Amino acid sequence: MVGCIGCTIGTDTDGRLRVRIELDPTAERPLYQQLHDRVIDAVARGELREGDALVSVRQLAVRFGINAATVVKAYDALRNEGIVRTSRRSGSVIARDAASGPPDERFLADWSARLSVLIAEGIAHGVERSELEARTSAIAWLFDQAREQHDAADHPPAGDQKGTTP
Repeated sequence: MVGCIGCTIGTDTDGRLRVRIELDPTAERPLYQQLHDRVIDAVARGELREGDALVSVRQLAVRFGINAATVVKAYDALRNEGIVRTSRRSGSVIARDAASGPPDERFLADWSARLSVLIAEGIAHGVERSELEARTSAIAWLFDQAREQHDAADHPPAGDQKGTTP
């Protein structure tokens, strides 16, 4: 395979398709990690929300033309992080999003450890504290903006709803 491959990975609680992602089989980052990261990104942006269903492992493997074990590995990582829950009856669904309330202490400890490594990498490469703070703030702002856009699209102001006339 060469270049990016993409497909829709999730549906909302009304069954509407929500998120299209792309994976790059030529990238150094493993496909399962790319899939994991794209789901996390979609949740952070508000494109996937608590209760939204993910495409089944088998369907996603076929759509991407990848091994089902690759999808299982990504979904398992998401489940271990508490982002996805899976049951035989409902399949894999988003278990939490930014509106789900504060994170648990276990997540915060793990996240802080990973963040510490990223900050250490930046410092080791000569990135100044002010630059670290500015970039972190800018990234968080972009996610906030994306969530606001998705909230506005899902809940248009009265009179702006599709199919209504003034």
